[in-house]
Amino acid sequence: MRFTSLADWLGWLEQSHPKEIDLGLDRIRQVAARLDLLKPHAKVVTVAGTNGKGSCVTATAALLHAANFNVGVYTSPHLLHYNERIQINGKPVADEFICAAFEKIADACGSSTHANEISLTYFEYGTLAALEIFKQHNVDCMVLEIGLGGRLDAVNIIDADVAVITSIAIDHQDWLGDNREVIGREKAGILRDQQLFVCADEHPPQTILDLAKQLNTHAHFIGKEFSFSEHGQSWLWQGKTALGDDVHLPAMRAPHLPLPSMAAALQAIKLLNVELAPEYIEKTLLNLNLPGRFQKIVYQNREFILDVAHNPAATEYFSKRLTAEPVAGNTFAIAAMMSDKDRIASLANLVAVVDEWFLLDLSNIPRAASTQALSENLLSLNAKVKQSGDINQLMGSVLAQAQPQDRVVVFGSFFTVAAALDFLLSADTQASRGPL
Repeated sequence: MRFTSLADWLGWLEQSHPKEIDLGLDRIRQVAARLDLLKPHAKVVTVAGTNGKGSCVTATAALLHAANFNVGVYTSPHLLHYNERIQINGKPVADEFICAAFEKIADACGSSTHANEISLTYFEYGTLAALEIFKQHNVDCMVLEIGLGGRLDAVNIIDADVAVITSIAIDHQDWLGDNREVIGREKAGILRDQQLFVCADEHPPQTILDLAKQLNTHAHFIGKEFSFSEHGQSWLWQGKTALGDDVHLPAMRAPHLPLPSMAAALQAIKLLNVELAPEYIEKTLLNLNLPGRFQKIVYQNREFILDVAHNPAATEYFSKRLTAEPVAGNTFAIAAMMSDKDRIASLANLVAVVDEWFLLDLSNIPRAASTQALSENLLSLNAKVKQSGDINQLMGSVLAQAQPQDRVVVFGSFFTVAAALDFLLSADTQASRGPL
């Protein structure tokens, strides 16, 4: 298989495998073995969880890089460019490296060079491409985000030095189950015998507790082995070293990203014996930028807040942050969600803080809920739905109605935020990014 551009490769990958999601590790493990990717020389941190994964991955990688390690990061999905998924030292890798990795993977899958031909999904190709690129660039550390669940996710072919679970909530029920105990067991599938383990869920399901004990993991639970506390605009963190010694950090200015994820990242690097002065920790965390996580953009003198919150736990947190930063005027929402999400519960968390709703038409996305379905959901919550349409129509209407004292929130899925970002940051706009 040969393509000359990343776009051509991605177009082929989108239709090359019979299923978009095909959970299981046998196929990808065989190809990874052919490519000698199963036992990386780099230190590996794997991060699973329902919410807070991206923040934890970003913080862990940034802290490792601040300590002078070369760090590879693999996340999903992306917002605007596929390259966002594979980064080295905070920078997306170039198309040429991804294309070369895809070609190598395709060769390893092919029957011309091996006894049996193996078909991989879009996500599995991306996972192997990241591992191949990190190997080629000889990174010191890899921080890998679990895409879906844990036990059967493609990333789980790698035995991590430190496994992190950020939170457990109800999401992806069709794949993971409809209660926290079942979902927790799937997430805990990333654990290994006697492994270093960090859990940032304040009330972890019993399934996680049981498996962590059964595997004799060196477990570190938030509120027990490590913890944090907020004090106005500052926060305190304490945890354990790999040897079990207590470590306390002095008061630091609070970062913009969720503190449980920041606390878990700090515990993870401590378990890797990474030494970093408190002032560098504070500076590193304060400077973190994560697109689509309470991201503020000022456009035409209006404040937009973009967040990929797409399940009840995430929208509850989003609502709390909006409430903590009240606005003098009105709050308008541009929203769209996938049909397999708990839309009623997710939207209900934001009804009290949103004055008028604008529904983004994502009918080009097969999984997306229709604007009619979303409208019915919101009407059942006594919310005021103003308009439905594409992103250009909605942005035009919102900008015509919103005043400088108002704000516009955009949420519901990566697709929703990506559409807004593409509009706000396009070449012909004069948007200025606000603090995250």
